[in-house]
Amino acid sequence: MAGQVTAKERMLKSIRKALIEKRENPYPELDPTPLYKDCLRENEIMFAEELTNVNGQFFYCQDKLSLIEGLVDLIEKAGWQHIAVNEQPLISLLDEFEFPYLTGAHALKTADVGITLCESLVARNGSILISTGMQSGRRLMIFPSVHIVIANASQLVSDIKDGLAAIKLKYLSKLPSSITLITGPSRTADIEKTLVLGAHGPKELYVFYLEGEEI
Repeated sequence: MAGQVTAKERMLKSIRKALIEKRENPYPELDPTPLYKDCLRENEIMFAEELTNVNGQFFYCQDKLSLIEGLVDLIEKAGWQHIAVNEQPLISLLDEFEFPYLTGAHALKTADVGITLCESLVARNGSILISTGMQSGRRLMIFPSVHIVIANASQLVSDIKDGLAAIKLKYLSKLPSSITLITGPSRTADIEKTLVLGAHGPKELYVFYLEGEEI
């Protein structure tokens, strides 16, 4: 019926209200000194440009509040209903803002969107490095039609070799069985020589880059 407020709209209003209340006294002791060197700024720009060139979308977030705001706006505009998350740091973040999500193996059956972390972001080609060592599991990055990656600024590297070095340092002697480089949404030109997005995986890829805080 016209004029009725849906459950989803009530949820979005609740999140926005929480965000406004939390921003009344935002980080009064935060040091305004720039956190990163100019070379890292260059990598940020390079990654954003290269990701866009391969049909991905880049969102810059100063802090967790702006990240949640960006997620809310994106999900509201796209009309997605079922958001799947399996990694504990993301679950804790979404719980903090009462952001609804699905989790567990059953979530894949209805998920419109999979939200995951990553191993690294590779600036040189706008790629995302993932592995089977991640808590999310590979299926959450393949089956939903939309893949949203949330990455910390500390995960941005210049080249693939730097990302692989970070994985070796993280896992030491127990390297993941599979390490994968994602470059844009899934796509193929095998069907009548026409580029098709989402043929073998997500047709949309979004990266939320969190600079000011760590997840």
